[in-house]
Amino acid sequence: MAAASGDRFDLIIVGAGIMGSCAAYYAAKRSLRVLLLEQFDFLHGLGSSHGESRTIRATYPEDYYTSMVLEARCLWEEAQAEAGYRVVTSTAHFDFGPEDKKSLQSAIDSGGDHREVNIRLIDRGSASSVFSGVFSLPEGWIGVVSDIGGVIRPTKAVAMFQALALKKGVILKDRTRIIAIEKDGENREGVRVCAAGGEIFLGSKCVITVGAWMRKLVKSVAEIDLPIQPLHTTICYWKIKAGHEAEFTAEGGFPTFASYGDSYIYGTPSLEFPGLIKIALHGGRPCDPDRRDWTASSSGAMLDSVGEWIRKILPGKVESGNPVMTQACLYSMTPDGDFVIDFLGGEFDKDVVVAGGFSGHGFKMGPVVGRIVAEMAIDGAVEGVEMGPFGIRRFAECSRGNAKEFEEQVSSH
Repeated sequence: MAAASGDRFDLIIVGAGIMGSCAAYYAAKRSLRVLLLEQFDFLHGLGSSHGESRTIRATYPEDYYTSMVLEARCLWEEAQAEAGYRVVTSTAHFDFGPEDKKSLQSAIDSGGDHREVNIRLIDRGSASSVFSGVFSLPEGWIGVVSDIGGVIRPTKAVAMFQALALKKGVILKDRTRIIAIEKDGENREGVRVCAAGGEIFLGSKCVITVGAWMRKLVKSVAEIDLPIQPLHTTICYWKIKAGHEAEFTAEGGFPTFASYGDSYIYGTPSLEFPGLIKIALHGGRPCDPDRRDWTASSSGAMLDSVGEWIRKILPGKVESGNPVMTQACLYSMTPDGDFVIDFLGGEFDKDVVVAGGFSGHGFKMGPVVGRIVAEMAIDGAVEGVEMGPFGIRRFAECSRGNAKEFEEQVSSH
């Protein structure tokens, strides 16, 4: 069934990336009439929900994310069982870095508070006994192995949740750019969602999950300037040296990993492209998502940093001159790296929920974020999740947002 101008829905979701698609699915499970809108084609490659892989990890410096990852892990399994196919490849996860790094120590502490994460500390001398001895830790570095890691196929995952939502009656409409969201003029109950093409959709509630376009849309809707900065980032794939390919596969036991050195560098097993491994710097350069120049954000200094890391941590295993393949992506960064999940407030009160600022680490939590925002929109509240860190108004109290006791992990270059 197609959506027509003037149609009324229980819930309208603006933005059909992983968060919006999951929210549509969980709202539809409540037998609501749901409309999912996307400004581009479905499954487009212009935002943050496309590409070849995303990492799962439960070791976070902030404990509230560990709890969300654990719930999301269960929800991923349930959705895959319903769909009849998998989008997640489970692995171990390996964090490592200088033993005095506050962010690493905080991640170890939060992981240790949850039995399911099952962390095991290893020192530099023991590194050769795990993961086929691939990793070489520098003097003064430590590592922590945990059971909860994995690789998500993002485009396939978004398609899965959209298909599940469609089966439950959600109406999906792409190529529909929203330019305004207003209170319903007739009775001031609910909202009017207005598209650039002239269509107007009526909803009792609305959820905004537009990723890197969040700041622009929220400012036009509510005159609130959310400090969500889009970053153009480049994902890099490096060639594994001949004879070592099997050591870097998920089947061979290679983990997802995060390195807490001078820069935060992360990677996944060789999965997407045979003989290549994704190793990237967590960061990017500020951009306007509507005016990207599409040149690689990988500066010479950034490539040098990752190349040096490869030579130091994976000596003799991976070619470190230059990546052989790159892919563009977008981050939506908040000043503190924490999500924004809150009611828009003001004249909208609890009729509009915003969910954004996922800061390059939110995809793995898509199902739990979808459940949360659907509950917020439908019930006006959510249970079982610590929501304090995600409030909009934290930036009014402090421009940097939530205070952190450890170093920044995202680089701007």
